[in-house]
Amino acid sequence: MHRKIVTIAMALGMILAMLAGAGCTQRQDQKAQNKPKPGAPFVPSPQFVVDKMLEMAQIKKDDLLYDLGCGDGRIVVTAAKKYGCKAVGFDINPDRVKESLENVRKNQVQHLVKIVQQDIFELDLSKPDVITLYLLPEVNEKLIPQLENLKPGSRIVSHDFGLGSFEPDEIVYIKSPDRKSSRLIYLWTTPLKKEAPLKKDGMK
Repeated sequence: MHRKIVTIAMALGMILAMLAGAGCTQRQDQKAQNKPKPGAPFVPSPQFVVDKMLEMAQIKKDDLLYDLGCGDGRIVVTAAKKYGCKAVGFDINPDRVKESLENVRKNQVQHLVKIVQQDIFELDLSKPDVITLYLLPEVNEKLIPQLENLKPGSRIVSHDFGLGSFEPDEIVYIKSPDRKSSRLIYLWTTPLKKEAPLKKDGMK
């Protein structure tokens, strides 16, 4: 009888342990599902592209620049060092935030640059004068309602990808210094303008 009670107790203990483990796994899975995902894989813009993006945006010292998905912080650091403007980099990935902060510290631009870990789809974009982007096309399009809150005359510069059906003011095709690769850079000035629809004969 005693042996039977011990066996039952051991079986109950194993069942409870399995249930607890399942509950823990479920909570971990739920936590993983709720964890914010980055809007694009981290592929840094080459420095020659960064320089051209900022040149096209005609950065001024009193501008406020937001880099959405700042990666290693090279755009905000370059803007601060070259133009003396204030800049804020946003990234949801803590590793990228850490890397950006180190880049800011190394270049001694802490007085001009902030790095913020935040979901870019939650940002208020009514304050910046310049927005820089190197995100996937679908991410750019998802940002359009926020970008339409920019002040008139604000500039948006995007590496490689457009903004859906909004017509850019300028598209620049730029080759790398070694001539082995090329990139596209788009510039818009707010308010954003829709492209004219194509007629049946293919002419606007």
